[in-house]
Amino acid sequence: MDEIREVIEGKAALLQKGDAKAILSYYTPSFVEYTLAPPLRQPGDGRNPAALEAWIATFEAPPRREVTQLEITTDGDVAFATSLDCLTAVPRGSTESFSLWFRVTLGLRRIDGRWLVTHEHESVPFEMDGSFRASIGLTPTN
Repeated sequence: MDEIREVIEGKAALLQKGDAKAILSYYTPSFVEYTLAPPLRQPGDGRNPAALEAWIATFEAPPRREVTQLEITTDGDVAFATSLDCLTAVPRGSTESFSLWFRVTLGLRRIDGRWLVTHEHESVPFEMDGSFRASIGLTPTN
C-alpha cells in the first residue's frame, strides 16, 4: 500500500511543479478519466501531455492538490483508492485564489512491478434543491 500511496501523493506533488509528463508516467497509456470539467468522459492518453499542460496553463501558477482521507484497498495486482482532495489555484488573469474540495476514486493495476492508474473519477456533489448548483463550499469533516 505504501507504493500506491506514493503514486497518489507523487502525482499531487508533481502537479504543483506543473510537470505534466511526469504526472502521466503514473498512468497506463490508455486510461479512463472522468474529471470535473466537461465533457462527461475525457480521452485518457498517458502518452500525450498536451491536454494536461493546457489545463495547467489556465492558472497563474500550477495548482496545489492536497490529498486527504486516503483509503486504499488491494487484491493481488488490482487496487482502488478513494480520497477527498483540495485543489487550490489562482485562475489566469485573476489575483484571487480559490480552493475546491472534491471526491476522487482511482483504479490501479500493478503492471511490470509498477502501480499505474487505469481509471480516475473526480466529482463534486450538487445541490438537490432544484438549482443543481455544484456544492463547492463543502469541506471534509472527520
